Amino acid sequence: MSAHTLAVTLGDPRGIGPEIVSRAVRLVEAEQGPLDLIVLGPEGYGQDFPRYEAVQSFEGSEVSAGLVAACSIERAVALALEGTVGSIVTAPIHKPALRSAGFSDPGHTEMLRRLTGSSETGMLMAAEKTDFGAPLRVLLATTHVALNRVPDLLNKDLIVSQAKLLNLSLMVEWNIRKPRIALCAVNPHASDGGLFGDEESRVLLPAIEELRDAQIEAEGPIPADTVFRRALKGEFDAVIAPYHDVGIAPFKTVTFGKGVNVTLGLPFIRTSPDHGTAFDLVGTGRADPSSMMEAIRMASYLAQNRFDTLATPM
Repeated sequence: MSAHTLAVTLGDPRGIGPEIVSRAVRLVEAEQGPLDLIVLGPEGYGQDFPRYEAVQSFEGSEVSAGLVAACSIERAVALALEGTVGSIVTAPIHKPALRSAGFSDPGHTEMLRRLTGSSETGMLMAAEKTDFGAPLRVLLATTHVALNRVPDLLNKDLIVSQAKLLNLSLMVEWNIRKPRIALCAVNPHASDGGLFGDEESRVLLPAIEELRDAQIEAEGPIPADTVFRRALKGEFDAVIAPYHDVGIAPFKTVTFGKGVNVTLGLPFIRTSPDHGTAFDLVGTGRADPSSMMEAIRMASYLAQNRFDTLATPM
């Protein structure tokens, strides 16, 4: 095994994770040959995988499902930190199950940050192909929080630090020499000169000035109703969205089945599909493995750039 070995977690065993992982692995291997991976999940689920680690028994309850999901993540992180794997691909978890099992992390991103002791992480939604053909990459400055908390969380330092993290990742893992980053506005029409709020003048404009002083190409604030279209036309390599849904809604509209969640700032690569557990699709044969396939492909691609080409920021 090497830095390019993947650890894949099956997620909540009640959801579509086990079946989409199985199907995605078969389809990707049919395209590019055998994958070097270790699959992690509950006892009794490993028949489809040559290398499988059972991390916990599963007896059907929500608590048990949350425990299996959490233990799988913990084991995958341990494998990555010891150097056995270079990438982690995670199938969807159910946040209430995680909470019922005693874990307070709001989701994967926060749990991975805690387990690795990373000082900062970023939640990047990335699709190298969209319905418009061009790539779309959207970093969420604030993640799983209520909308009424966003104004208190947004500040210049957050935007600057997230933009720097994004800029470095685009250079090192995407091999983009001089990334172009757009800052999406918070308020309608970028506040129209202060008529609809002051986050643009108080937070985003000072952040852009600081980023430009650091030789980072940042533009904005650009209204949400135009910035994503401009990114899809190739004007920007990535967009920073101020809160979850203003970034996720347009992203999934043009990328569904092609999008991947990438966690920035970790000592290893982590990707996941851009959908949830889809309990209603389990066993119907209608669960689409496309996003999981993209997550596996992207994990391999990003790991190759980080660990092989050792791209140097320019």
